Amino acid sequence: ILLEDLNNYCESMIPIDDSNTLNIKLFPTYPPPPPLYPYHVPLSTVRLDNLTDPNWDLTMLKVLPHINGINSVKQISLLADADYKLVRKAITHLLYYGCLLLLDIFSFSAMYAPTAELATFVEDTEMQEECARYVTLPIEASVEGSKRHPIDGFQMLELYLGLRQGQTVRNFYIDHSEKLDKIDARRFITFGVIKGFVYRVHKYAIATSQISRRKRNHNTKVRQKKSSSAAVEGWDDETDADLMELERFLDGTHCFDEICTELMIDEQELTMRLKAIGDVQIICR
Repeated sequence: ILLEDLNNYCESMIPIDDSNTLNIKLFPTYPPPPPLYPYHVPLSTVRLDNLTDPNWDLTMLKVLPHINGINSVKQISLLADADYKLVRKAITHLLYYGCLLLLDIFSFSAMYAPTAELATFVEDTEMQEECARYVTLPIEASVEGSKRHPIDGFQMLELYLGLRQGQTVRNFYIDHSEKLDKIDARRFITFGVIKGFVYRVHKYAIATSQISRRKRNHNTKVRQKKSSSAAVEGWDDETDADLMELERFLDGTHCFDEICTELMIDEQELTMRLKAIGDVQIICR
């Protein structure tokens, strides 16, 4: 009976006596979820509201309302007023069961470019129609009750081909403002990223040896003048604090999204700090 129930229903309930029952259920095994970082943006692939239960974990119930494809994991933990480690564990749980996708933080200062997978979009008319429905801005019905026809696949392809390295979303939007007047820019980029024919061009900061020498020379001068209250020429407390704070991120392995999320600053503030620190190479890849 046990084997038959498990094969047919993936679960079995066997009464042992009047007070005890043996319940067995098989759960599918999924591959491990991808690594989750504070700067990742979770996007739901199912209606999470339909899955919730009052008996769910309290952290999970606090997290779900803030998963909207815009907030990062760090922002969700702040908005939910919950411990980051618990929020990370809850989101990882949803990732494991395929309820979420991971995106990058969208901003108009970010850069995107098409991949070779764009050929799939060209050949798949159903994907083109799905894209048009997803990215077209909602509008009110006209007097006759008809609605504006969504943008066609050829126009969508032209827009995706307009993305390139070195061009921010802001500049892209300005160059194609007429065609993008009825398109949600965030959804337009997000759709391409989800389908795999658009990728994010990340920025990385690398400190040169010159900065390291300047920092060592500064520390040496500070030690030599330990008893003096005179400031070291060319350095102030704020500059030195910024250098110490950013030093661990300037090895070329931390993208701007990660740095901004960890330091709780925007990209403009980060760029200003990097310029104040010294000679830093910024690489886009």
